Amino acid sequence: MAGPTALHICDSQAGDRCVVLLHGYLESMLVWDEFVPLLYKQIRVVTLDLPGHGISVVAGEEHSMEFLADTVADGLRALGIERCTVVGHSMGGYVALALCERHPELLDGIVLLSSTPNADTPEKAENRRREIALVRAGRKELLSRVAPAAGFAEENRVRMRDAIDDLTEQVFVTEDDGIVALLNGMIARKDRNEMLRTTSVPSLFILGRKDGYIPEEAAEAMIAAHPEAQVVRLENSGHMGFLEEPEATAAAILDFVSHPRTPTRS
Repeated sequence: MAGPTALHICDSQAGDRCVVLLHGYLESMLVWDEFVPLLYKQIRVVTLDLPGHGISVVAGEEHSMEFLADTVADGLRALGIERCTVVGHSMGGYVALALCERHPELLDGIVLLSSTPNADTPEKAENRRREIALVRAGRKELLSRVAPAAGFAEENRVRMRDAIDDLTEQVFVTEDDGIVALLNGMIARKDRNEMLRTTSVPSLFILGRKDGYIPEEAAEAMIAAHPEAQVVRLENSGHMGFLEEPEATAAAILDFVSHPRTPTRS
């Protein structure tokens, strides 16, 4: 238990510096299993199941990004972690941004991994409402047929078949109410571009060149809007760069943890 909300956490414990990895939508802390070994020999690594996914609890019809951020903050304090770099993948990035806004004193840096500070467009919000309707109608399997593979660059899907199968299984084991709560939370989230521009917390964007969810034009606009951020582009990745190009992703994170205030473009 961390604060008022039960939270499933894994902590490598050793290391002077700490990185917290926040998973995305329809994922759990298990998605990081093969990635964590690239980090934990050099830094402390914490992973967790965000409420609504994995085996953490479902706490209502809507899990706001603020609620999730406060729950993560409670978890970090329960572990005695005073400062960390938070890495948020996709939806986890939305939680990381809310954490940065509400608990900046906890952060040495924020990494948006295939994520953005933008609010949902009306079209995206409507797509999420359709997903809610599917889940409520007992047709969750339709999400499992499309969502896992769509996260990978097309040319990576054959070699990443095992990872896609794991993500497909994750959809089936995720509670329907948890999926709905997180979809509602993402629909309701606010734009955090101005917060990110003005915070004193250093930021890093890690973006895949072949991301179908954040296409090149959107990625370039995001980079242009945030000259304060360090940027790493993964040349051969879609939305799942930490699985598609794990070594490059890990190197970018480790470099940022060591040099969080040195702007670099690569």
